[in-house]
Amino acid sequence: MQWILTVLYFLLILSVFIVILVDTGDSGRKFAWLLIIAVLPVVGLILYFMFGINYRHHWIFNRRHQRYKDFFEAGTTPELNRILFGHDNEAGIREEFRPLARLMGAEGHPSVTSGNDIEIITSGPRKFDLLREDILAAKESIHVEYFHFGNDKGSKAIKELLMQKAKEGVKVRFLYENIANFPIAAAYYNAMRKAGVEVIKFTNPRMHVLDMATKLNYRNHRKIVVIDGQIGYTGGMNINDHYFRLWRDTHMRITGDAVAVLQYTFLDSWLTGGGTIDKAMIDYYPMAKKVAPATEPVEVTAQDPLILNNVASTSSATGQQCSTGVPAGEAAGVIDFHDTHPTLRDKLVQIVPDEPDLPQPILQLSYEWALQHAKSYIYLQTPYFVPTEPVMDALKTAALCGVDVRLMVPEVADNILMRPANRAYYEEALQAGVRIFLRQGEFIHAKTFVSDDYLSSIGSANLDFRSFAINYEVNSYIYDEQTALMNKEIFMYDTRQCRELTLEEWSARPWYCRILESFIRLFAPLL
Repeated sequence: MQWILTVLYFLLILSVFIVILVDTGDSGRKFAWLLIIAVLPVVGLILYFMFGINYRHHWIFNRRHQRYKDFFEAGTTPELNRILFGHDNEAGIREEFRPLARLMGAEGHPSVTSGNDIEIITSGPRKFDLLREDILAAKESIHVEYFHFGNDKGSKAIKELLMQKAKEGVKVRFLYENIANFPIAAAYYNAMRKAGVEVIKFTNPRMHVLDMATKLNYRNHRKIVVIDGQIGYTGGMNINDHYFRLWRDTHMRITGDAVAVLQYTFLDSWLTGGGTIDKAMIDYYPMAKKVAPATEPVEVTAQDPLILNNVASTSSATGQQCSTGVPAGEAAGVIDFHDTHPTLRDKLVQIVPDEPDLPQPILQLSYEWALQHAKSYIYLQTPYFVPTEPVMDALKTAALCGVDVRLMVPEVADNILMRPANRAYYEEALQAGVRIFLRQGEFIHAKTFVSDDYLSSIGSANLDFRSFAINYEVNSYIYDEQTALMNKEIFMYDTRQCRELTLEEWSARPWYCRILESFIRLFAPLL
């Protein structure tokens, strides 16, 4: 009997090895799983079934997602289909960028939307102030979807506003990522439910293998708010007090047709997570109405750039100055940019949701395209730099072709594993000519890029495997010179709190750091 079990065990190991090898995913990730299973067979198998299987094409996800597709198709109209999936607006994009728009709009993805007024937000206090005002003014519905919604002072203030509006009769739907918010007690959300807020956990794995495998590893990393179907927020900022003192991030407030795509994305998540909808689909898209921008629209041109150096106001956190002369918050410079980020009007915006049930990793492909087609420069910000092989190759190729490639990352990561994981890729990038800027002081949490004074991206996706292959993410792509110039100025302003890492400095780091980074890199695709 024992020999039969032994044979079955080895057959199982062999079968899993074959499954991993024939997987079309990232080879670095495959190697990491093979190594774990070879060293720790039993534990490795359990972990692989829970975290390693790629369910991008799996029937389990398709079945959940089909629920929303059926609901949408039953209630849509030709006008709503035009806004979400029509390709007319691509004609307004520069010809060389149209292939990117078609790539991200392929296979039923939302297309480019027009008539959008946007405000780029790089200050936590500014985002909270705008969001508070818009929530208070809500008349019909407030839809909230966050990876992390904290239990601190600022978060509780937003929570109280949501409860207040629910009591006033506004339909408030609140969707949160269960795993990321696990430490928060159930009573926190029960209080919201008692006030009339509809609350859904996006992932709620039960304790059996199939459910754990298909839910535990898949995070909803999006940050979306839609108010009355007319005002949208999206970007990198969660809801917590980090953004008042410790973190620098980038977010957007949008009015216009792009809000329809944010609404579409939220309702997809809501139904996929088990929520219900009580109105006809079209009632959630009042796109004929216009909302006044939060600030006066202005024109920004290359001849009249933003004068960010003249920012005189200090952050609402403390009003102190940091050592570089930049307005600072308590930690080391939470910069309040709001006086210099006016609303930009009538922009072409493509909202790009990505999730593990889609046939292609659309956000990864968009980054590859942007890097491969940049002609002059591309500047990127990310808190976590653990790129997939195709993205790393595109990054290096762009730099080797003479493109000015700059990467801004935190000097100190926010967890013990991510610091050596980030650092494991620096030497390869530096050798190719990528310029790396290490953000000092507050933690840079922005996930942005800007290229060639025309293409900008602001979103929730990090430059890592998890964002490109596993998480539910959403990025916004803006095709516009004015917006690109503003994002370029923001990046250049941020470099004032950075130090540039050189290849010479990096090559002189201690030997034990090299060993640790090389070891962590073996498993970095799994982090």
